Amino acid sequence: MVIEDILLLGNPQLLARSEPVERDELAAAVAAGGDLADTMAGFRKQHGWGRAISAPQIGVSKRIIFLNVDEPWLVINPEVSDASEEMMEIWDDCMSFPDLLVKVRRHVSFTMTWRDENWQTQRRRIDGLFSELLQHEIDHLDGILAVSRAIDGESFALQSERDKIPGAVFANNPA
Repeated sequence: MVIEDILLLGNPQLLARSEPVERDELAAAVAAGGDLADTMAGFRKQHGWGRAISAPQIGVSKRIIFLNVDEPWLVINPEVSDASEEMMEIWDDCMSFPDLLVKVRRHVSFTMTWRDENWQTQRRRIDGLFSELLQHEIDHLDGILAVSRAIDGESFALQSERDKIPGAVFANNPA
């Protein structure tokens, strides 16, 4: 496994829709998941935050997400259904623009179906801040960045200024 460079805002590869992983690509997908895990660990060491990363962020145009909130979790070919009508507003961050916060609206909950590292189909209702996190990563798979989902022209802030935003809810809480 290796720590890959994370593509940064402005790189056109981040705007491309990723291709589904096929069954015969499972071993490569799991290996990519390992690279994602190592890359995220390297990012966390440098920046002090980071809960998830998607394959397009390291230049792999496949529908793969790696999360590590309470435990490591590989998500392959996620599909969203039954998104709640209720929305939340949150200051989102991203490894592809680590110095920037973007205020976005996300569904409070949704149902996700995906394949795991054993190619087993999984289905789960996702809610709260975990919902926001997965919506952010699934957007990456679709070539959509949080900056495209900004609520308005005042929905941008630098990470260094986060303590000056009264009442803000943040996706990540850096250590």
